[in-house]
Amino acid sequence: VQLQASGGGLVQAGGSLRLSCAASGRTFDIYSSGWFRQAPGKEREFVAGISRSGGRTSYARSVSGRFTISRDSVKNTVDLQMTKLKPEDTAVYYCALDWDQVRAWEVTTQLLYYDDWGQGTLVTVSS
Repeated sequence: VQLQASGGGLVQAGGSLRLSCAASGRTFDIYSSGWFRQAPGKEREFVAGISRSGGRTSYARSVSGRFTISRDSVKNTVDLQMTKLKPEDTAVYYCALDWDQVRAWEVTTQLLYYDDWGQGTLVTVSS
């Protein structure tokens, strides 16, 4: 499986960006998927996740109310709409896929359960 993340860039604080993750070889609608981020010198952390049905979502407290994760079954992408961006949102953002079919009906929030990772896309928020 290849995951390709795109949409990163430089934005001013308060602005918006939309990240997209495309998958080749698998479809997102049978797996739990998510977005993580890693800032310089910090560990990779969970940002948002979505269940295989799209009916369940989960967000890190730091982004809740500002970010929205969604899945597009036609395009086979998982997107992350980011609004009201803050300088502390600056990081490389990664999309990921959890193959487990039991967990697929819930949202996988733990990094260790994810099997496939995209290459990351850099988001820089200037103050």
